[in-house]
Amino acid sequence: MTSTALLDPARPTTTTPVVARTRAELNAALAELELTRPGPRGVVMTMGALHDGHAELMRTARRECASVVATIFVNPLQFGANEDLDKYPRTFEADLALCAEAGVDVLFHPGEAEMYPHGRPATVVTAGPLGDDLEGASRPGHFDGVLTVVLKLLHLTGPQIAYFGEKDYQQLTLIRQMVTDLDLDVRIAPVPTVREADGLARSSRNRYLSDAERAGALAISRALRAGAAAGPDGPDAVLAAAKATLAAEPGLVVDYVALRDPELAPAPDTGETRLLVAAKAGTTRLIDNLPVLLGPTVQTARN
Repeated sequence: MTSTALLDPARPTTTTPVVARTRAELNAALAELELTRPGPRGVVMTMGALHDGHAELMRTARRECASVVATIFVNPLQFGANEDLDKYPRTFEADLALCAEAGVDVLFHPGEAEMYPHGRPATVVTAGPLGDDLEGASRPGHFDGVLTVVLKLLHLTGPQIAYFGEKDYQQLTLIRQMVTDLDLDVRIAPVPTVREADGLARSSRNRYLSDAERAGALAISRALRAGAAAGPDGPDAVLAAAKATLAAEPGLVVDYVALRDPELAPAPDTGETRLLVAAKAGTTRLIDNLPVLLGPTVQTARN
């Protein structure tokens, strides 16, 4: 096994995780976890280029689970024809250090041949109609690739709980749907979006923004907050407020502004909804979202 640490039940959370690059190494590490850290296992799936949003997923898993497995795999199935797989940032040493600080026990870091030993799979998970909507409309097949690799990694890592961030809300929704539809014995745990001090959602893509593009990108979180503030006035007001805020920022090219119910079906007139935005700052595509409560705010009487 490729290992830089022993699985000691009392080990400090800053100890470097065991690194498994093959299925055999992963199975050996998981078997040792069963002995040394019995109890619920949490998994955090990533493509690397880790930031504090990923770390928060790992920290949440560390608090709630007996053991934590993280995965780093740049999945070719979810890259489209115009998306450059080879240019995706690979920062393994920094990623390993972040995993250590967050308390990860085992890091599974396979190559493409290990994940797809027979080549691109002929059998894939189909995301259904929602997979062709919103993000899927501009990235055909993306979510089929996401769900296929998530299903494979759930089987390989065997967690009781899998943690996913709310920033990729459509992805989170589709994974929940897959788990329900396929009767998978795992709980999907959402973790709120981690933001910079100025409101920008943490993303591996933020590193591509120039200073001017980053300043313009702040209009996305402002638009979401403006939309949420308009919630008492109904769905039309929410969309109008968000779109007006985005339109005031000439550096952004907006793809969509959408208001949906929490499962991304059409939004109701009142109640809980989710406001989603996708836009480009320069050549960098950014997504973000916020929950929005529609309808008059109920005031609680106070003595």
